Amino acid sequence: MLLLDITVVNVALPPIQRELHTSFTDLQWVIDAYALTLATTMLNAGTLGDLLGRKRVFASGIALFTLASALCGAANSPLFLILARGLQGIGGAAMFACSLAIISQEFHGRERGTAFGIWGATVGAAVAIGPLVGGALTTWAGWRWIFFVNLPIGIACTLGAVRELHESRDEERGGFDLPGFVTLTVGLFALVLGLLRGNDWGWSSGRVVGLFAGAFVALLAFVAVELRAADPMFDLRLFRIPTFTGAQTTAFAISSGMFSMFLYLTLYLQNVLGYSPIAAGLRFLPLSLLSFVTAPIAGRLSARVPVRLLLGGGLAIIGVALLLMWGIKDSSGWTTLLAGFLVGGVGIGLVNAPLASTAVSVVEPRRAGMASGINNTSRQVGIATGIAALGAIFQHRIAATLATHMPAAAASRLAQGVASGAATRGNELARTAFIDGLNAILLVAAFVLFAGAVLAFLLIRRRDFVASGPAAAGH
Repeated sequence: MLLLDITVVNVALPPIQRELHTSFTDLQWVIDAYALTLATTMLNAGTLGDLLGRKRVFASGIALFTLASALCGAANSPLFLILARGLQGIGGAAMFACSLAIISQEFHGRERGTAFGIWGATVGAAVAIGPLVGGALTTWAGWRWIFFVNLPIGIACTLGAVRELHESRDEERGGFDLPGFVTLTVGLFALVLGLLRGNDWGWSSGRVVGLFAGAFVALLAFVAVELRAADPMFDLRLFRIPTFTGAQTTAFAISSGMFSMFLYLTLYLQNVLGYSPIAAGLRFLPLSLLSFVTAPIAGRLSARVPVRLLLGGGLAIIGVALLLMWGIKDSSGWTTLLAGFLVGGVGIGLVNAPLASTAVSVVEPRRAGMASGINNTSRQVGIATGIAALGAIFQHRIAATLATHMPAAAASRLAQGVASGAATRGNELARTAFIDGLNAILLVAAFVLFAGAVLAFLLIRRRDFVASGPAAAGH
């Protein structure tokens, strides 16, 4: 449910936009509200599990996620849906943070490796089939059912967790890091809001400048709080290890450069090319399936090949994939994306498999939970800021193209509608402007991936791997 709700929502966004009359910014918030609350809550959720009991927090997270899914499906306005998505992210953080700890507690020896393998395969399968499941539900049952389908599953999982799981806790862990949670949440929210509203409010306006200044102050305060804390939720000292830093930049790059592009590619397939949600989901299938097939191969290769080659090479391959998609024309069909989808699927598989193990293999085992949480936080922050930043460039480029045919003020007003896809049908100028914007952000995203690849090659070092076990031994 957690992973599906990251991927299924993308293909449902155009129908959501039409029914709820959402703006382009609203569409971005539907994704970002989930990613932001997931990112800012995950580390503290793990701590709560250690203190209050992992079974209790895990079951509560499923129940909250299920309730939030019902609220999402019942939404009658963009704001209601966005708030419910934020609530979903909090429930998802509790599920995600405690699930690995519960598996570690319940299984030992070879069984633990098998259990983690099944967990990883479930994650991969969810990501792979997400666009198709979302497309099928949206086309045949309506977009609300991408959320309502969680209800019977969530109820069954909550009852199963209460009945089957054993309670465990770690009394040595510190308390809930409220100052860290508040400063990180405020800082990221202000940053993303400033990026999302910059084109509409004006980049030099007092509101946008104030948001960016507030984000800077809050994130600076977060760093100060975490450095002073005796038991921080986000131990910034881990960034002294170059390979750990490399793992975080890799997670951020693939999320901000590639995964955030799925929103805009979905809008192109449905609103510009006119495909139904399930037809759009089917066209993402080559990318999803290749990433699913490549991931276990990359996992085996990580025992023989330096991991920086897999991570850096994978990011570079994804960057090439984005360049292969670049150059879309008004007359192009969906096959102009196919080569990029195929190459991108291979690159995603190469990165995803060794990335999680790299993040935890450079710290001592007792800190593996925090390292894994920071890595997942980097992924979600990447998605949230990537969607916001690429969206700002996308809308600005659309407005610039429209401004060559109409007054600048009118072009700026129309750009919102074109960006969301609402104004592209039957309007050749709007279609051209949308495609110009999409080509612009494909280039920007490719640059992000190439920069991430360079950092991965430079930062990830064999001598930083300290954890025991087969993953570390291969490095």
